[in-house]
Amino acid sequence: MTWQSTLTWQNAQKRAKILQQIRQFFAERNVVEVETPSLSQGTVTDVYLNALSCKYDFLADSPVGHSTELFLQTSPEFHMKRLLASGYGCIFQIAKAFRHEESGKNHNPEFTMLEWYRIGFDQFDLMSEVADLLQVVLGGDKAIFTSYQDIFLKTVSVDPLTATFDELTEVLNKYGKSADWLVEMNDADLLLQFIFTEIIEPTIGIDAPQFIYDFPIAQASLAKKSIDDPRVAQRFECYFKGIELVNGFNELTDANEQQVRFEEDNAKRAAQGLAVKPIDENFIAALNHGLPQCSGVALGIDRLVMLAVDIKNISEVQSFSIERA
Repeated sequence: MTWQSTLTWQNAQKRAKILQQIRQFFAERNVVEVETPSLSQGTVTDVYLNALSCKYDFLADSPVGHSTELFLQTSPEFHMKRLLASGYGCIFQIAKAFRHEESGKNHNPEFTMLEWYRIGFDQFDLMSEVADLLQVVLGGDKAIFTSYQDIFLKTVSVDPLTATFDELTEVLNKYGKSADWLVEMNDADLLLQFIFTEIIEPTIGIDAPQFIYDFPIAQASLAKKSIDDPRVAQRFECYFKGIELVNGFNELTDANEQQVRFEEDNAKRAAQGLAVKPIDENFIAALNHGLPQCSGVALGIDRLVMLAVDIKNISEVQSFSIERA
């Protein structure tokens, strides 16, 4: 067992300076820092995202002799939107987040996330602000903005909004990425996500941060449908030097539609033999009360520090990796 930190003192000072820059960035814009719980009785239903959980014996309505399962938050999103629904203005948070995924050079199951919400912003307003923050911290060339549809057409010569399952399978075969399990799932959206991850991602954001926006509606998550094209959602991501850095939305405010999406997620989970997750009823209640029109974004602090100090492994920007925690 090795007890020493994976983060050097020199890099710890650089990390601290970046956190100061971030807080100053938001102070200048009158965006207020908040803090929300890491534990919740509800969690995400996303098929591709799994939360860590623990047992708690002392909730007031817990049955005698039975523990309540609580979930470590994969992001502070639901709680922060509940604050907005309560009447808060523009807010940000630097928080610990937890995801039950394999650790690697770009991921640790416990990590630090920057998340912020801007009332009255659409996805393009927020992309511009994210680009400004990246310029402050990273410097370098200005960001590039490309639609999901255009990056597919440019990279693999297929329109992701009209392509058939067979056409997407042909793309996988052409690039040597096909696999029996992919075809057997018979899910065109899964093929799109696989093509994007395995073939397109390595080509984007090489020399400058690159934003990809207007994802297919099946990948909408918590984003609004586009007014201009109902086939896409007002969602964006940003990539730089091989790292997925940002995920943002023009936020869905319709409680009924959000409930349906959560239920659809759980139906997919059941169909794939995965555990069905409890829907966060407090979050749904907040949406019913009224969430103001806003856009929100999550940015991985550890990955940002990696880029800023030119480090290739996330463990070297965290005080202790999971292996040494």
